[in-house]
Order: sequence, then C-alpha cells, then structure tokens
Amino acid sequence: MAEKLSTQELDALRNITTPTIANAIEVFNIRPRNVGFMTPDIRCILPELGVMVGYAVTCTIRADQPAAPGREVSRPDWWDYIATIPEPRVVVVQDLDRQPIGSMWGEVNGSIHKALGCIGTVTDGGVRDLDEVRAMGFYYFASCVLVSHAYVHIVDFGHPVKIGGVVVKPGDIIHGDQHGVSDIPGDIAAQIPEAVAKVEARERPIIDACRAPDFTVEKLKAVWDQVRGYA
Repeated sequence: MAEKLSTQELDALRNITTPTIANAIEVFNIRPRNVGFMTPDIRCILPELGVMVGYAVTCTIRADQPAAPGREVSRPDWWDYIATIPEPRVVVVQDLDRQPIGSMWGEVNGSIHKALGCIGTVTDGGVRDLDEVRAMGFYYFASCVLVSHAYVHIVDFGHPVKIGGVVVKPGDIIHGDQHGVSDIPGDIAAQIPEAVAKVEARERPIIDACRAPDFTVEKLKAVWDQVRGYA
C-alpha cells in the first residue's frame, strides 16, 4: 500500500492533469513508458468533474447470473474493508462477465460509497444514473454506460485487480481526468510536482519558439537540440 500523502500533497496532484502525471513519472525512470496508465476503453464518463485522486479499494463483480447460494459477498463486510484504506478512496472494480451487462453503480451505490469516503469508481464494467451521480460529484471511469444492475454482486474484494491493462493493488494511488486513468507509484507520488516543474522547464522553450512571431525552422531546430535528451 502506498504511503499516505498529506492533504497538501493530494491537493498538488489534483491540480495536475493525467497526461502531465505520465510525463512526470518518466523523469524517475522507474517503469517503462508504455505501462501504468489504462487503455482508452476505460473512459471518463463525467469529464466536467475534473481531476480525481485517491487510494484504490478493489473488488470483482459479476452480473450475468445470480450469485450461487451462500457465495455472495456480504455488503457490510465490503463496507468494513473499505474503511481499512485511507481517504479519499477510489473503488476499482473488475467486471468478470464476458461482456458487461449489469452495473454496480447508480444513485444508490454512489450515495453509499460517497458516505464511506469514496470519491469515484474505475471499472471495466458499466455505470448508470448519470444525472444523479453527476449531481453528487461522484467520478465515473468505465468501459460503458448500462441500463440495468441485472444480477450484480461482489465476488471478492481486497485483492489486486486488472483494469484497462493495469494491475491495481489495494491502496495504490489512482489519478484520473478527462484523458483517462493512471496509477502513480507511491514511492514517488510526493515528488511528482517537482518533476512536473522539470518537464515543463524543458518543454517551454519549444512551445515559446513555435509561438514566437519570428518563428523559423532553424530556430526550432536550435531549441530542439537543447532538449533532445528529453524528446
């Protein structure tokens, strides 16, 4: 589990876009550049809510068939587990159905989980009740929008899940906005704003050169040579 960040550190991450987070993580050279962020099928459903940052609480669900007798996970047990992860919490849900058919998420479950200190969900399944959930400010990142909850039930919780190509462990720091979702390595999370400043310092000369009224290709080449190591 990632070390808990201070309120100020969380606020700093909340003021950074997810693509900028991805750029900053590259500075540390701790993972390949093609991992750690979710595939585009995990879409931001309510982009007007802005940036989401929180600690992952994980579970798996099914909805195509009722739970076998005695096999359904107790919702109160799930709620107790949620309390073991620091706030703010993001519910990361892997849908085990071959194709999503029933949503775990709507106005009722959104209200319950918001009361439990959760700010949103990331799921490769579906979501619904968009107007009601938008009004409560609960983030939705999902593969689709669905009509029904069908037979949705929790299969298991508190274990790593795989969503959008990323393995998410309980307590991981999840960052998402209109672009998508990234998992931030906990051991560098507090250093991300400083890394962002370094990236922006390297990018700024290129941007300024391109926007200058006296722009020329030769001037761009000169600036590019200065930052070639970054590119």
